[in-house]
Amino acid sequence: MKWGRLFLNKKLKVLLTNPIHPDCYQELVQECDVVVAPDIKPETLKNLISDCDGLIVRCHLPPDIFDNAQQLKAVVRHGVGLDFIPVDAASKKRIPVANLPGSNTNAVVEYCLATIFYFRRKLDLIDSLLRAEGWAKARPLADPSVEIANTTLGIIGFGAIGSKLAQAVSGLKMKTISFTRRPEALPNGVQAVSKAELFSQSDVIVVCCPLNEETRGLVDQGSISAMKSNAILINIARGPVVDTQAIIDALKTRAIAGAAMDVHDQQPLTGKEAVFDCPNLLLTPHIASITASSMKGMSEGSVKTILEIFRGNRPNSIVNPEVFS
Repeated sequence: MKWGRLFLNKKLKVLLTNPIHPDCYQELVQECDVVVAPDIKPETLKNLISDCDGLIVRCHLPPDIFDNAQQLKAVVRHGVGLDFIPVDAASKKRIPVANLPGSNTNAVVEYCLATIFYFRRKLDLIDSLLRAEGWAKARPLADPSVEIANTTLGIIGFGAIGSKLAQAVSGLKMKTISFTRRPEALPNGVQAVSKAELFSQSDVIVVCCPLNEETRGLVDQGSISAMKSNAILINIARGPVVDTQAIIDALKTRAIAGAAMDVHDQQPLTGKEAVFDCPNLLLTPHIASITASSMKGMSEGSVKTILEIFRGNRPNSIVNPEVFS
C-alpha cells in the first residue's frame, strides 16, 4: 500500500492512549485527526481503535487490541519498553511498530544517581531530624555514611541506560560490572560477570533489562540472599523481573541496606500492598523516565515517527521490519 499517497489525499486519524506534550499535540493536529482516549480501559481502547490509522502508546494495551483495528497503519511507543504492546499480534496483521530508543535515557540515569545518593547520604532524614530535634540529634546521622567512590556498581542489562550510567559513575570513581547477554559488547572499563558474581560483589545493583520470558523472575530469592548487607538494589526495569517478596523479606531482616522500586508487579499501586509496610524501601510511581525534558522529547519523537511511517518511510526504530516484506 502506498501510505504516502494516502496521507497526501486525506487526513489520517491517530489515537493517543494518553495526552502528549501540548506543542507536539498541536503539530500532530495540523497533519492528522487526533483522538485522545478518555481512559485506558481495554474496552475503551478497543472501541476507539476501530477506525484509526495510527496509535501512539503510553499505557499497557490489551492483548487483543488489534483484532478490531480495521485500518491501522502505524503503532509508535511513546518511550522505549515494548512490553506495553503485543508486537507479535501487530506483526501478524502487518502493522509496523516503532519505539524511541534513547529518548528517556538521561532521565533514567539521573533517577538512578539520585537514588544512590538518597540511600548513601540520607539527607532527607538529616533535614527532618534537624528541624524536629535540633543540631545535636541530626549531626550523628552523617557518621555512618558511605562514599560511593571505590565501591562497585552492578548493572543487569547493558543497553543505552546501562551504558550511560556506567559513564556517569566512572567520574565518581565507581567500578562497574555487568551481567548481560552480550558481554562481548561491553566497553573498556566495564567487566562482564556472571549473575552470581554480580550479586555477591556489588554495592549497588541497578536492574535495567527488558522484561521477557528470560528475565521474568531473574532477580530471585537466591540472588538477593547473596547480596552484601550494605548493598542497595534499584529496579527501573519492570516489576516482574524482581521477586518483590524476596526484597521485602531481605529488607525486614536487614539482610540488605535498601531498595528502590520505580516499577511494580501490578500498576498502579493501591496503597494496600506489602511494600508499603517495608523499611528502607523507596517507592516511586514509574517516574524514572519522566521529566519535562524527556516527556517533550518522547512526544516529539512519537509524532515525527508516526508521520514518517504515514509518508511511506521506514524509521530505523521499527521493531518488526518483517511487516514490510
